[in-house]
Amino acid sequence: MSRMRTVLVTGTGGAGRTTLAAATALAAARGGDRLSSARTQPGAGGKVLVLSTDATDTLGAVLGTATGPAPVEAAPGLWAARLDSGAHFRAELLALQERAASVLDLLGANRLAAEELTALPGGEQFALLRALRACAGTGDGAEGSGGLSGTYDLVVVDLPPLPSALAVLALPEQLRRYLRRLLPPERQAARALRPMLAQLAGVPMPAQWLYETAARWDAELAAVQALLDAPGTTVRLVAEPGPAAADALRTARTGLALFGLGVEGVTANRTLPQDSPDTWLATLAAQQQKCLAEWYDQWRPVAPVREVRHLGRDPRGLDDLDALAGDGALAVGPGREGADEPWPVEDRLADDAGGVLVWHLPLPGAVKEEIGLVRRGDELVLDAGPFRRILPLPPALRRCDVSGAGLAGGVLKVRFTPDPRLWPQTK
Repeated sequence: MSRMRTVLVTGTGGAGRTTLAAATALAAARGGDRLSSARTQPGAGGKVLVLSTDATDTLGAVLGTATGPAPVEAAPGLWAARLDSGAHFRAELLALQERAASVLDLLGANRLAAEELTALPGGEQFALLRALRACAGTGDGAEGSGGLSGTYDLVVVDLPPLPSALAVLALPEQLRRYLRRLLPPERQAARALRPMLAQLAGVPMPAQWLYETAARWDAELAAVQALLDAPGTTVRLVAEPGPAAADALRTARTGLALFGLGVEGVTANRTLPQDSPDTWLATLAAQQQKCLAEWYDQWRPVAPVREVRHLGRDPRGLDDLDALAGDGALAVGPGREGADEPWPVEDRLADDAGGVLVWHLPLPGAVKEEIGLVRRGDELVLDAGPFRRILPLPPALRRCDVSGAGLAGGVLKVRFTPDPRLWPQTK
């Protein structure tokens, strides 16, 4: 994995995510940030890519340069691109159709042509995962990646609004689990029998290409998951101060913690001046300041809150983007290098009142009534509000029974009691 720095920008709908993603990338390209690559000279920007997931060219409108699947240079050192989910969908479906050609011919099926294929719902998510993999330098250059493969010091991704963004970021882990359950790798042990079975049946056996396809998908998903888990990958939240945004950020805080995604910062966009003589404008500014005070208090243990002032107009062009980033509010930090283990297991086996192991799961912003726990084999199914994650248990906890759980201080503590039938006996 390269040392590429990745900033995933998401937030509430209509809060200016695309604009601030572009301004962040431009500031980095100008040399205002210290990027992780060793190639970057002191005081100079690195090679930066800003990637939009929007079907319409909102990114191009902000930058003043039309964008498409192939990266275009919007400013010195700054490249911009926009996903083409339709091209990715067509390429993937045609490739799958080619691998299954023998079975389709056997069934007498008519093959689909590229010009008759239209993208189905969900294609955008898979196109984004392929693009992230390509940006990290692990892509295969297939059609649909838009020529994104390359070496970048920083990639700023303009994600969809919060609910959709969190669903996309959780997708690689979920899909890999489905693949392992539906097509366990150990079942390939009978591969040596397939030629004999094919001769007896008189038709090609599809099992081998099926497992090969699953293995390829698993490798691609693993590469994306490694990128998301890398210390250099963080999430930046964008919201306009207000009650609705506060609720959305609280929910997002829980979801991001559940999926182990590090928050780099919260950007309060379009903040109004506090000294306006206009009564109406001063009232709105006071409401914003009340909300901001709450955000500073809630997010202080997790990530900084930074304010970006309202320009009094819709930002358009590089000059406006420079103005937004002028006070350093959009600077990119160093990432999560040296971060502690997020989910430690506390050993209380020596306690006189009954030894237990306690698994600490940080879930800031979670509500007790919205927490659900189910033990399923060697996994723990955890619900936190609208989010669900299936966590593999650490080896020591697999030999224990769940004996209770409690939520306090934003941390869910799950207690495990050793199972006498599985735990090593001591004299």
